[in-house]
Amino acid sequence: MSNDRLDTTLSRRQFLHSTAAAGAGLVLGVHLPAKLSHAAATDAASGPFSPNAFIRITPDDIVTVIVKHIEFGQGPLTGLATLVAEELDADWGQVRGELAPADVTRFAHTLGPVQFTGGSTAMANSFMQMRKAGAAARAMLVEAAAAEWGVPVASVTVDAGRVKEIAGSRSKRFGELVAAASRLSPPTEVTLKKPEDFKLIGTHVPKLDTPSKTNGEAIYTIDVQRPGLLTALVAHPPRFGGKVKKLDDTKARQVAGVEDVKILPEGVAVYARGYWAAKQGRDRLDIEWDEAHAETRDSERVITEYRELAQEPGLPAGRRGDPDAALASAKTVIESEYVFPFLAHAPMEPLDCVIEKQGDRYEVWMGAQGASRDHTALADELGVPLEQVQLNIQLAGGSFGRRAQHKSQFAREAAHALQAIDGRAPIKLLWSREDDIRGGFYRPIYVHRLKGGLDADGKIVAWQQVIVGQSVQKGGALETMFIKDGVDLTSVEGAANLSYAVPNLDVSLHSPELGVPVLWWRSVGHTHTGYTSETFIDELLTAGGQDPVTGRLALLAEHPRHRAVLTAAAEMADWGSAPPEGRARGVAVHESFGTLVAQVAEVGRDAKGSPKVERVWCAVDCGLAVNPDIVKAQMEGGIGFGLGAALTGEITLAAGRVVQSNFHDYRPIRIDDMPHVEVRVLPSAKPPSGVGEPGVPPIAPAVSNAWAALTGNRFRRLPFRGARA
Repeated sequence: MSNDRLDTTLSRRQFLHSTAAAGAGLVLGVHLPAKLSHAAATDAASGPFSPNAFIRITPDDIVTVIVKHIEFGQGPLTGLATLVAEELDADWGQVRGELAPADVTRFAHTLGPVQFTGGSTAMANSFMQMRKAGAAARAMLVEAAAAEWGVPVASVTVDAGRVKEIAGSRSKRFGELVAAASRLSPPTEVTLKKPEDFKLIGTHVPKLDTPSKTNGEAIYTIDVQRPGLLTALVAHPPRFGGKVKKLDDTKARQVAGVEDVKILPEGVAVYARGYWAAKQGRDRLDIEWDEAHAETRDSERVITEYRELAQEPGLPAGRRGDPDAALASAKTVIESEYVFPFLAHAPMEPLDCVIEKQGDRYEVWMGAQGASRDHTALADELGVPLEQVQLNIQLAGGSFGRRAQHKSQFAREAAHALQAIDGRAPIKLLWSREDDIRGGFYRPIYVHRLKGGLDADGKIVAWQQVIVGQSVQKGGALETMFIKDGVDLTSVEGAANLSYAVPNLDVSLHSPELGVPVLWWRSVGHTHTGYTSETFIDELLTAGGQDPVTGRLALLAEHPRHRAVLTAAAEMADWGSAPPEGRARGVAVHESFGTLVAQVAEVGRDAKGSPKVERVWCAVDCGLAVNPDIVKAQMEGGIGFGLGAALTGEITLAAGRVVQSNFHDYRPIRIDDMPHVEVRVLPSAKPPSGVGEPGVPPIAPAVSNAWAALTGNRFRRLPFRGARA
């Protein structure tokens, strides 16, 4: 692979081809769902027409959809382009997708003045916005054709990328009309299609990014090259909270290819011509660390402290009825404690960033999940106005929340690394796999303590739950939004709002401080509350002599969507029939991010006597499925991701140092652990909701419940393999 192939000028070749080479074009977009406005126009004869930001149509008939949400495998390039193409009536073969740069003035989330991808909100946020953009472009092309032909607008239609007379024989390609359309003002109101008229939405259109990702043309941040670029690796403190006390870089500077060594706020940076030289140089640094304020506890000590906290109620998070009285009068009381470890995100592409000083401006390339936050952080650290920093959003090799840091710590580290050498060369800041696994920003450790009460008929009458774990929101940009009366809502989501009709409920929260940086992890609080809710309800139903499916259905009488996915998953698995010998089935149903998912897992034993998941049946209601194939893929991916964490995922501290370092000891799911998965997407007329995360929460409890049915034992501490009391 040549260096020319990786130069960023080539990474934008589609953009250059469709604007400069193709000539005139039409660019459209929408700032807000209810606003279609003419923002900025240029001479159609000399360049693209830009009334806004989301659509570019060029004389070669290529329709490029500018996607404001980062693509790291969850499908927005295809999904959002589908919305535009549907209302535009474009032919799918002429549609392309392009990631938008960081620009909150044009690409803000509809929830507020921030550009980000997270919370499984991309499709829900953009559903109406992108459809209106496509409809506006269609209306302008129709108006341009009608004016040219001297006919009423109502007599012109669009079909498969051509503008046609309804009753006549004349037709025009999109590209033939962009010059005329560029002279028109976008409509202030548009008419959207009725669902029964959809041609692309709800179908399995091919993903736009698949060809480039399979033939090697796709450009990720790790691929970006710049003339004179130096690779920078940072030696971080081995304990969180440590600082550089003393440095001897003599041996590091002797490594061939090492250009410089600098102390940063985050640690010590080694700059070299290439990754290997930078790594060898970093390995030879002699650093004495100041650990006076570092975290030094073991994981087990933290868990012990959390267990003690869980003995007493925390801050009230959710309550109904009188659970104390109900427990006191219950015929049977069941108590259970659950322990969840730190979890790393471990995306396939670790954190990376390319940053270059260009006169008084800076250009940056990175897979920014929180684009506007990273953009602002870069400008702050570089000491320049926002408009002097161009942040180009790149494809990213996974994230699962990792690239959406509250305070943009990684973006700030990149700025510090460039400043330390006075911007004399562009740098590529890379975190190795070991840096990433040991770099913090984990899903926190959690301990849950639950009590459930049954009456003489086996009916569940009381539920009491105490949750202990770090807040992922405290000190972050969203603290005021997600922490209410001291309760981090993301720590109790899925528990405080328990869907089951238990008449007496009490959920409380302790949020202790810890010196380990934590962050949201794919499905956030639902990663642990989904497990406790679904395994404990299963335990209570079993104790009451009730079937896990019919018992749940009875408790979900007021939740028809829950009942629908649960019924569908049970039908898919032929629940009630005998599983193959040596296997058992377990079920779980959970709502997260507005999406309902039910899963049935069929589980046996592997050669070591540990759980072996053979099959999973999954039913999902995510509202209108824009692309059912992507929905299925996200359910399958979520099942694999959640299963890997449940089976083997665990980050541990020994005297404050992270024990794990790479995939050999922080083990993701392997191909021989991946079960056969069958997914059914339930039809729905409701607006789309998220699919990137909701497939994760049900898989671990479904497997655990199957294991309990098979062995009589329940997993109360994760991960399953190597579980201990």
